[in-house]
Amino acid sequence: PHQEQLAAEDTAFISIQAFPALLDLPQDLEVSKVSCGSRHTAIITRGGELYTWGWGKYGQLGHKDNASSDQPRRVEYLVAEGLRAEEVVCGPWTTYICVLE
Repeated sequence: PHQEQLAAEDTAFISIQAFPALLDLPQDLEVSKVSCGSRHTAIITRGGELYTWGWGKYGQLGHKDNASSDQPRRVEYLVAEGLRAEEVVCGPWTTYICVLE
């Protein structure tokens, strides 16, 4: 693995993992779905929560900011709205989800 500087104005470094690696998820979450974009990853838990991490420059992580993160973070908007994530597909700079109320 190596470090990649995102842009001159960004101070965040995101670890680029070229090969599969084990990841410690918060609270021993049970993952039901996973999708990888070009520089970010998203998972859905069996309970319908969405977690994202990686490069977030275009807001594709869903955390209401453009921050990047090496650690999985739960998308709080879905929890606040009472929505359950069912499917996730990551594009190059986007994340698409299907939710149930």
